[in-house]
Amino acid sequence: MTDGSGPPYLTYSRYLKQRHGCAVHRVAVDAGFSCPNRKGGRAGAGCSYCDADGSRAPYVSGTLERQVRDGLSFYRRTHGDGKYILYFQAYSNTNAPVNELRALYDAGLALADFRGLNVATRPDCLDEEKADLIASYREKGLEVWVELGLQSASDETLRRVGRGHTTADFERAFQVLRSRRLKVAAHLIFGLPGEGRKEILETMRFLARLRPDGVKIHNLHVPRGTIIAEDYRGGEITIPSPRRHLEYVIAAIERLPPETVIMRLTCDTPVERLAAPRNFWPKEKFLSTLDREMRARGAIQGRLFEAEESRRP
Repeated sequence: MTDGSGPPYLTYSRYLKQRHGCAVHRVAVDAGFSCPNRKGGRAGAGCSYCDADGSRAPYVSGTLERQVRDGLSFYRRTHGDGKYILYFQAYSNTNAPVNELRALYDAGLALADFRGLNVATRPDCLDEEKADLIASYREKGLEVWVELGLQSASDETLRRVGRGHTTADFERAFQVLRSRRLKVAAHLIFGLPGEGRKEILETMRFLARLRPDGVKIHNLHVPRGTIIAEDYRGGEITIPSPRRHLEYVIAAIERLPPETVIMRLTCDTPVERLAAPRNFWPKEKFLSTLDREMRARGAIQGRLFEAEESRRP
């Protein structure tokens, strides 16, 4: 899982370098999708924590061609030569008929020599036909991932934040993708309203049982103009401190299978869009502190995975 020269967990950058033999970068794009949970399209209210930009990277704008060109230019300027993955990131990137999805995926992939395709979506926005389409790109020699939003394995929490799907919906979509030998990464949020360590560990047990290929963990962010921002201003919710999020993350990493790729551990909503937290550690500080704390405790990815597995009925 690790060779001792990096963090005591399998980072996404390490995984990509081991697989491709060099640095690999994801070029994120917004292809104009909306989300089925936003009843009025992009302008409609969706999940309580989601703002109008729908998780779009702050640097993404313009046509699909311009986004790809700008993304490639940035990475070549800052990192030199490498390989690239096309990442359909913003909103729900299977929220269209299959023929439209195929046209958009093909158009994006034709813009550069991409080695992979990543598609972010929701479990209730995926069916057999769409899974078949995504799997067809793996048959063309691309490394294909689907990033699937779960956030929590508590249906009560999912209702509370207005997710619009259940844990069962997630597992159904997960198995549809797995049956086509696609790589699946789950998105989680730690610190959602009503959740603490107990609920987070229950989510990790649920997810670890599925043995996901990857996981993205976000600390709870409160973007301006969201439903959850109103709850925060009214004193209805609190936001985990960086130290508390660190404890959640260590507990989670130790319970994940050793082969699961850790793709993200903190959220990075631009400060101008953020209502809270305003004092969270910078990403670099969080990751360096995490590395130091895990080494000091002898913590390593998967340390508690087998023990958890043995207790399953």
